[in-house]
Amino acid sequence: MTPMIEIDEVTKYFGTKLVLDRVSLTVNRHEVVCLIGASGSGKSTLLRCVNRLVAHDYGTIRLDGVPVDDPRFGKTGLQKRAGIVFQSYNLFPHMTVLENITLAPRRVHGVSRAEATARAQEVLARFGMDGFAQAYPEQLSGGQQQRVAIARALMTKPDVLLLDEITAALDPELVGEVLAIIRGLKDAGMTMMIVTHEMGFARDCADRVAFLSDGMILEEGPPDRIFGAPEQPRTRAFLDRIIASGRL
Repeated sequence: MTPMIEIDEVTKYFGTKLVLDRVSLTVNRHEVVCLIGASGSGKSTLLRCVNRLVAHDYGTIRLDGVPVDDPRFGKTGLQKRAGIVFQSYNLFPHMTVLENITLAPRRVHGVSRAEATARAQEVLARFGMDGFAQAYPEQLSGGQQQRVAIARALMTKPDVLLLDEITAALDPELVGEVLAIIRGLKDAGMTMMIVTHEMGFARDCADRVAFLSDGMILEEGPPDRIFGAPEQPRTRAFLDRIIASGRL
C-alpha cells in the first residue's frame, strides 16, 4: 500500500492543555480511515493539523511524502490537495450555490470563470444538485447544503478529503443522503479521513477505525475487530455507551 497521509508522533498544545499526545497514524492511498471517540478526544484537531488549519507543535505530518509545513506547498497548495468539510456548512448566504463553490478556485487558485463553472456543473451533477446552481443556501435543506459543501471541497480535485462530523448538524432523516455521497466517493477511490459519531457508518464504510481518548490513539484496526472485539478497556467502555444509547 502507498501512504498518502503519514502522521508521526504529532503533539499539539492549546496553551498549557495537551490536545494531541504523540499521535501516529497512516492513511494509505484510496483508504478510508474513521476517527472515533468521545467529544474532546482530539479527533477534530488531528484532522485540522493535516491541512494546517491548526499547526502542530511537535512531530511530522506528511502528505504524499512531503511534510505539510514544507514551503513547496506554498500558501494554498496544501488546501488544494487536502479538501476539508465541516459539520457547519460554512456557505456564504449572499452567494448562490454556483458562486459559493467557484469562489476559491477563481480567487485563490487562479482558475478562469469558465473553467470553474464547467467544473462546478460537473460536480453538482454528480451529487444530484445540478438544478440548484442559482439557488441560495437558505433555499436548500440541510442535506442539500452539506452536499454543496462537499462539492466545494472537491472543486480542486484533492488527493485527500477530510470530513469533520459532517452529519452532526443534520436532522436524522437527512443523514442517510449525505452518508450515501461518502460511500459513493469511497467506491470511486477517494482517500478519506473521517471524524464521525455515526458508528454504523464507520463500521460499514471504513477500511480502518482509530479510537482516540485524551489526545491519544488507544487502538486502531479493521472495523470488525474494533467494534466486535476491542482490546482496550476504554474502547469497550465507549462502545458500550454507544450501544446503550441505541446508536450502534
